[in-house]
Amino acid sequence: MTSTQYTRLLKIDDIAPVTRLLSTSEYIYQRFTLEELPTLLKKYPAVGLFHGNALQGFLLSQTVSAPSAWIGGFGVSWTESRSYVSMLDTLLAQLTPHLVKRGARHLYYSGNDLDNDWLRTLLLARDFKLHRLLYAYDKVDFNIPSPGNQQVLVRPVESGDIPALLAIEQACFEDFWRYDAFSFEDIIATHPYFVVVEWQGQVVGYQFNALDDEYGYLVRIAVHPSASGNAIGVRLMSEAINFFKRANVLRIMLNTQEDNTHAHRLYEWFGFVRVPQIGFVLRKNL
Repeated sequence: MTSTQYTRLLKIDDIAPVTRLLSTSEYIYQRFTLEELPTLLKKYPAVGLFHGNALQGFLLSQTVSAPSAWIGGFGVSWTESRSYVSMLDTLLAQLTPHLVKRGARHLYYSGNDLDNDWLRTLLLARDFKLHRLLYAYDKVDFNIPSPGNQQVLVRPVESGDIPALLAIEQACFEDFWRYDAFSFEDIIATHPYFVVVEWQGQVVGYQFNALDDEYGYLVRIAVHPSASGNAIGVRLMSEAINFFKRANVLRIMLNTQEDNTHAHRLYEWFGFVRVPQIGFVLRKNL
């Protein structure tokens, strides 16, 4: 960092320069949608590198839920492209204390392509370690082999469902995958489809999706282990496919952990085809 540069925490007023950098830079990592950006800047630590009033680079965190935090975005202006490595070092050093103060002990980064991710090698050289491999699946039709359990109630999520959602997170996922209450509130506000399923009067599962032009993203399906074996996951999957059909997407995409064989079987039964590209998760101890 030169003597004329300085770093500071980003705030909601920085949306415009961050958005402008996102649209003009060749060095961008973005794990969020533009609709989510205001919430990220209000809720989670983010740092920017400035020259005068000009934003030259940023590093955003996402889903900071102790003991885990995620890198949500990184970007460098095109005028500073040659300095993206040193800027990453500067921004990581500035962001880390704020994450630790929030209770984070591990920082995660996810990429979609193990062989061609431009940040992976840099992060591995900065004490990040390979933590998980992810498989990607695509589906290009709307065929449904089974509608699943028709006796359960599938309905739109409500804010009062968040305690039940948190219990499902605790039962189904490792800590670094779990959403906290604020994350769920944000997802409810920003995602076009989010439903829960009730069984025997209790919320035992949920599913939400995202859209990006002609592509649909099946983000997550979760069913509490106490309700497994009742075709509830099948019902949620069939409802998701119908949503994407109504949205007229050309392709439905999802990612899942390499070792999640139960989910693999469900996806493949529904006609999803695994693609060669392998995603990954890196982790650094803070």
